[in-house]
Amino acid sequence: MTVQQRHARHMPRSGARILVVEDEPMVAEVVERYLRREGHEVRVVNDGGEALPAFAEFSPNLVVLDLMLPNVDGLEICRAVRAQSRTPVIMLTARGDEVDKLLGLGIGADDYVTKPFSPRELAARVAAVLRRASGEPAPDSTEVLRYDALRLDGRARTVAGAEGPIDLTAREFDLLFFLAGHPGQVFSRDQLMDAVWDYSFAGDQSTVTVHMRRIRAKVEADPSRPRHLKTVWGVGYKFEP
Repeated sequence: MTVQQRHARHMPRSGARILVVEDEPMVAEVVERYLRREGHEVRVVNDGGEALPAFAEFSPNLVVLDLMLPNVDGLEICRAVRAQSRTPVIMLTARGDEVDKLLGLGIGADDYVTKPFSPRELAARVAAVLRRASGEPAPDSTEVLRYDALRLDGRARTVAGAEGPIDLTAREFDLLFFLAGHPGQVFSRDQLMDAVWDYSFAGDQSTVTVHMRRIRAKVEADPSRPRHLKTVWGVGYKFEP
C-alpha cells in the first residue's frame, strides 16, 4: 500500500486529518481551533525538525505548512513530503514577495496563503484542495478527453501520454482538464483563476504561469515548444488539439 493510499484510507468520515506546521503559537492555535470547528482532526507541531516524523506517524490527508520555521524550513519539508507522497500542501508565509510564492508552488505546494489571513479563507482553501485531492469529480468533468497520445480521464482524474501515466497534482490536473475541455479557446489568467481556483482568490496571476510551466514540463515532449499548451502573448493560454 502506498503512502497516498494509506492516507486516503485513514480519511475520517467527518473530516480530514490535517497536520499544521506553524511556529507562531497564536497563529497555530487559531488555525487548529478553526479547522477543528470544521470537523477536521488536527495535529500541530511548532518546529520544522518535528514535521516529517509527525507526517509519518499521523498520516495526514493535508498539510498546512509555514514557510519560515526553526531548524528545517517549509520549502525543505515540502520537498520531502512531495518526494514520498501526493498529500496536498498549503503553505503559509509572512513573506509576501513573489519569489517565495513561486518557490512554494514550484516544489509542488498546492496553494499558498499570505499572512495575515482570515481563518475562514484558509478553511475554504483547505476544503477546495481536499475536494480535488479526493478525486471527487467537478460538474461536467467526468468525460474522457483524447488528443493524439494524450488521454485525460475526468472521473478517474488521471492523465497518460505516449510513455504512460503522467503524475499531476490536483490543481495541475484541474487546469489542464479545463483547458483541454475547451480546445482552441483562449483564456486570460484572470479567467483561469476564476474557473479553476474555486474560491475568491486574491493571489497574483503568476500562480497560473507557474502551474502552466509545471504542466508543460510533465506533458509536453518539448516544453520550450509546446504542442498543446500554447501561450497567446498579451492574452493568456489555450489548448491546441
